[in-house]
Amino acid sequence: MMTDWFSRRRVWKKDLFVHTQNRMTVQYSILLMVFLTLFIGIVYVLVDIGIAYEQKRQLQMITEQEVKLIEEALRDDVLSQEEYDNLNRMRESRNQFFYYVVDANGQLLFGDEFIPRAKSQILELVRGWIPTANEVRHGTVTVPPPPRRGKPMPPTDGRLELMMTGRPIFQGVQMKGILYTGIDISFINHLLKRLLTVLTVLGILFLGIALLLSHFMSKRAMIPIRRSFQRQREFVADASHELRTPLSILQSSLDVLEMEEGEQLSAVGRTVLDNMKDEVRRMTKLVSDLLTLARSDSGPPDLQCEYADVVPAVQQMIRSTQTVAASKKISLRLDAPATVMVYGDHERIKQLLYILLDNAIKYTPSGGDITVTLSVDNTANPPSMCLTVRDTGIGIPPEEQDRIFDRFYRVDKNRSKQMGGTGLGLAIAKWIVEAHHGTITVTSSPGLGSSFTVKLPLHSPKT
Repeated sequence: MMTDWFSRRRVWKKDLFVHTQNRMTVQYSILLMVFLTLFIGIVYVLVDIGIAYEQKRQLQMITEQEVKLIEEALRDDVLSQEEYDNLNRMRESRNQFFYYVVDANGQLLFGDEFIPRAKSQILELVRGWIPTANEVRHGTVTVPPPPRRGKPMPPTDGRLELMMTGRPIFQGVQMKGILYTGIDISFINHLLKRLLTVLTVLGILFLGIALLLSHFMSKRAMIPIRRSFQRQREFVADASHELRTPLSILQSSLDVLEMEEGEQLSAVGRTVLDNMKDEVRRMTKLVSDLLTLARSDSGPPDLQCEYADVVPAVQQMIRSTQTVAASKKISLRLDAPATVMVYGDHERIKQLLYILLDNAIKYTPSGGDITVTLSVDNTANPPSMCLTVRDTGIGIPPEEQDRIFDRFYRVDKNRSKQMGGTGLGLAIAKWIVEAHHGTITVTSSPGLGSSFTVKLPLHSPKT
């Protein structure tokens, strides 16, 4: 079961369309989440501002009415019991939590409050406060309120939030005192918090629904693209396979022509024949590389893996390329232990090494050095074989190093064409490494050479 899971995970990582579909789903979901967050934030802020504005307007309106009533009552310098009762009735009818009138020295003259036990805390909140025009303050008292008549008690755990304002009281041009008023906004604030919670929950719910819809729609959108790419991939594989036979025939025909008519050809004919043979060899290699990549795209890699010593294969590949390196007066050295046991397709590993050596020989000038280092890193997780091919060639510019493993990409296209390169070798090398669950990296400096490092697990991922 664990092996199947790893296999499905590797297929998922390799499937470009699944990866693109999931990335599109995540991007669309993030974009939708941003809009939902902005919507929730804007709605909540607008509701909060609107309610706060309305509370402030009502509080100021009540305060202005009470100031006018008190100033009219003080024209005869006496506040009658009827006028005092009118103030209390106004407080109760307007759901006013308290009102207090203090003189110019800050002494309480009279007032009323909804909870008498909160009187001292409220007076402490307004002590020394000389309000300016339309000034509003907020304060908190901790006296538990009793249930209101006909109204539910706000669940504030003994904390009441008050909105307060004040107005000076004049008799003629002389200020007689200050009126402080306040309303209880605890229940409204509690509703606003619940509104924010409800909006957040709805936002998360809609985000989940949008995530499912985005996944469904992106999956449907990828169907025609997947089909088109599949047809294109099948065409490349079929064309590469069909081209191998005529190219082989053409190569054989040229060989026969050279054997039978080679001595009778003129210098120009000889040149043309050699050029044709070079082009046929290049086309044969290109077709073989295309077929390899087409097979790599068709699904899980078909590797003939075994647990064996890789050193003999590396030594054989060094001997095979030694002649080509010697023709350019390039020193080719191998630094390897006696044995390195690796689980993998050793023919593919030889192909990987050939690609790296071929590139190193092509781009290393005469008199250069190429060093192949083979070692075992038991400290890695998992333990890995480390293969390094280091040359003293022309190097790779830093801005090009991220793209050298792309198909058909060549740093110097004119020079690569002259050397017979197709731009597919490193792409195949990367596929071989990833098929073995390894990594390949490059370190290079222009004019100083390049170093390709391959790390492959020593053991099968199944064990």
